[in-house]
Amino acid sequence: MRTPTFRTAVVRTSDGPGAVEIIDVPLIEPGPGEVRVQVAAAPVNPVDLGVAAGYFHHLGLINQPHHTGLGWDFAGIVGATGAGVQLAVGTRVAGLVVGFDRDFGTYAEQLVVPAADLAVVPDGLDLVAAATVPLNGLAAAQIVDLLGDAPADGDRLLVTGAAGAVGGYVAVLAPERGWRVTGLARAEDEEFVRGLGAGFTTRTVPGWDAVADGAALQQQALALVRDGGAFVGVRPNAQPAAERSIAVAVVETRPDGTRLADLLARAASGDLPARVHTVLPLDRVAEAHRAMAKGGVRGRYVLRP
Repeated sequence: MRTPTFRTAVVRTSDGPGAVEIIDVPLIEPGPGEVRVQVAAAPVNPVDLGVAAGYFHHLGLINQPHHTGLGWDFAGIVGATGAGVQLAVGTRVAGLVVGFDRDFGTYAEQLVVPAADLAVVPDGLDLVAAATVPLNGLAAAQIVDLLGDAPADGDRLLVTGAAGAVGGYVAVLAPERGWRVTGLARAEDEEFVRGLGAGFTTRTVPGWDAVADGAALQQQALALVRDGGAFVGVRPNAQPAAERSIAVAVVETRPDGTRLADLLARAASGDLPARVHTVLPLDRVAEAHRAMAKGGVRGRYVLRP
């Protein structure tokens, strides 16, 4: 009998978008506590472009002898469950897989993941939109956790890249911890950023009580923090050195099914923006990577396996 297979996008030789291949791999049955998801949508993230280009291979974070999987977040439908799983077959779910050194990713027709890492997609939120929430939504929520409650002696938070996915979510979530948020973005993004309830600026002026560096400006963003303030970055492999008594932290996004359920509910209600720019079939993954690399697009490229 022929072994069932499914299609997935990988890189064998990391050399940019042209190196991405679609291959067939054996279908995997879920083990205890796991589910197999039929993937309906998988967003393209900047980290995927870095994997395809070999950036993380060169850092020594990837050592896959045959191929490296692409994709971090996804939404789909539960197709099979392992022992001890309460989710029913047919349930709409979204989730996140993390780590660089893996031979699988979410750019795939099927995916086996721990059930605890998943969240049910609420009615009223389609799977394409839901797929855009896990990585950036959880990153933003965990950035806000690292910032903590705004201190009494300074609550002015600058969010760089406030028109982007992570920065936009931080701008919505941080006021709940007492922060007064101003978004740093391009002039043409002012309406969007203000629509999140944040202030707006195009100027990199120092003196902020805290900076959430959604744009990964690194040292440039750290220089905007006042002495004794706080900085949270988004590049766990490149944490800036602390200076001027600034508390420096970097988010390392991790799966959290409970937190994700709340984020998806907020996306369904319109509280969190779930912006989709273009949906493309999996076969056009290289095209999606090239288009995203050009920059300037607001909203996500999403692959439909």
